[in-house]
Amino acid sequence: MTGGRVPFGGWVLSLEKFTRLDIESGFAVVGAGTLLRDLHAAAQRSGQFYPPDPTETGASLGGNIACNASGSRSFRYGATRAWVRRLRVVLADGRVLDVSRGEPVDFDPGSVPLPAVTKNTAGYLLRPGMDWVDLFTGSEGTLGVVTEATVGLLPLPKAVLGGVVFFRSDGEAIDAVENWRGGSTARMLEYFDRPSLDLLRARFPEIPAEAGAAILFEQEMASEEDAELDLWLERIEGAAGALGEGSWFATTANDRERFRKFRHSLPELVNDTVRRSGALKMNTDFAVPLERNREMLAYYRRRLEEEFPGRYVIFGHIGDAHVHVNLFSDPANPDAAAGLLKEFARHAAELGGTVSAEHGVGKRKAGLLALQYSPEHLETMRAVKRRLDPANILGRGTMWA
Repeated sequence: MTGGRVPFGGWVLSLEKFTRLDIESGFAVVGAGTLLRDLHAAAQRSGQFYPPDPTETGASLGGNIACNASGSRSFRYGATRAWVRRLRVVLADGRVLDVSRGEPVDFDPGSVPLPAVTKNTAGYLLRPGMDWVDLFTGSEGTLGVVTEATVGLLPLPKAVLGGVVFFRSDGEAIDAVENWRGGSTARMLEYFDRPSLDLLRARFPEIPAEAGAAILFEQEMASEEDAELDLWLERIEGAAGALGEGSWFATTANDRERFRKFRHSLPELVNDTVRRSGALKMNTDFAVPLERNREMLAYYRRRLEEEFPGRYVIFGHIGDAHVHVNLFSDPANPDAAAGLLKEFARHAAELGGTVSAEHGVGKRKAGLLALQYSPEHLETMRAVKRRLDPANILGRGTMWA
């Protein structure tokens, strides 16, 4: 996706056999090669869960930590960094650090201002008095190699209400999100535009024909009789344009699995479309401040309709003002799509947002950092890279072109 793992010469380091997985009360100790799905399953068997839930459950925990992955539950629980308690890291010179949350970095890393967004993985997190865990998490393997981690777990909720609420129009769906964002404790608010629903009908023909957008939500509850159930019914009944009778709701795990498949089917259908058509898929990972969400969505839509009508979908983490554009580009002319995506990145940065909210920068997007940070702040980050990896042997070309 961003090319962070692609070698530019040198050696490829595999951590696939670092598969330690010990579940304790409130935390788990995992090897870098442990798969996310295995952690989820083991935690659930113990009556607990690991809050971050990136779409790719076959990803490794080491990879999740390297790019500070998040996922749909980030609306309530944040990204991976918030759940890392301890790291074991091999440095470029062979030293091994075993550091816990709160252990401060032993040098002055400088300071780089953060964008006013809920998710940001663009560059290094640098601030005075910071700890090692924050520094290594999200550094994309460029400062050290994470081999083991301790991550936090929470007790499984007693019940979870899930719903896919369909709306007649895009604007009405966005209105509902803005109303629900501040008035609920939902753990997930996910968005699907009309082109997304058109693709999803291949697997879910029961999607209402008049639906112009959809919002997927999940709400944890103390029981299936929780007052939150009535509150959500009231919210939906009061939302203009909501197709209440055509929407879907579930409180059982089996029924919610249908909603998970609904959400995860879209990337699969996008990839199927790309394979069948021979198109080249390009995607965004930009986020903006919550108050600029509607503005950014309108900008996406206007420019996509001008340049690539009928050749895109918009979906994702609208609760965090972080949606993904997937663009189906002509492989004979990729520069047109690449130019538009760079325009989107620039506009997101101008609105006070980030050029990478969860996927990382990697190699392909390294040039976008200059849209978000000043030359002085980029040099502050490079100085940290030089201090911990002076020979530039880790992730060469990743983040720093």
